[in-house]
Amino acid sequence: MIQKKTIPKGKRLVLNSQLNSIVAEQFRTIRANIKFAMRDREFKTLLITSPSVGEGKSTIASNLALIFAQAGKKVLLVDADLRKPTVHYTFNKHISKGLSCFLRNEESLPSIIKNSGKENLDLITCGTIPSNPNEILDSAEMDNFIKETRKLYDLIIYDAPPILSVSDAQILANKCDGTLIVISAGKTEKKTLSKVKEALDNSQAKVIGMILNNYKIEKDHYYYQYYGDK
Repeated sequence: MIQKKTIPKGKRLVLNSQLNSIVAEQFRTIRANIKFAMRDREFKTLLITSPSVGEGKSTIASNLALIFAQAGKKVLLVDADLRKPTVHYTFNKHISKGLSCFLRNEESLPSIIKNSGKENLDLITCGTIPSNPNEILDSAEMDNFIKETRKLYDLIIYDAPPILSVSDAQILANKCDGTLIVISAGKTEKKTLSKVKEALDNSQAKVIGMILNNYKIEKDHYYYQYYGDK
């Protein structure tokens, strides 16, 4: 569960200034649960998606990348949302020379990797927004990208588009070791989750769990009882 907070304009790295906060501890719990879920499988590529827009999947992806990097993992965060990218805003980087450029054979892999400014965490932004996102994601070049980045990093996290909006996330989910679904408290309906399950089943995705975002924790919750005086 991720506690509901007032989100400023743009995506937020809550771990920048709140290392001992309730929210930071929730991300550490998610990190531990991911490790438990993938203990008996090969685990290098993780896809983050959501049923629809506005559920917080990009914020979750960026903060999960950072929490794994803080644990000593060499992490690459890839903005695979080639329609409405946000990673370049979150980390204040140029969008150019990104994933789409590599997939169109315009740039080499080393030339699109950006330093995030955070220890153990690199970034690949979207690049120039293409006219055919699902075609280039479902290409031999994308398979080669996954193969080459697996050699360089302990964990690659893909921030993908919402799964019910376009087919991009289904394509990528089929290629990744695990998929996490971000749902928003009070917004995502059960019938929507059924559609998400069907879409991911069709793509043979390895779903390892869901993250409930924007959940309001009451003051008498045990998180507050334990962390309230820190």
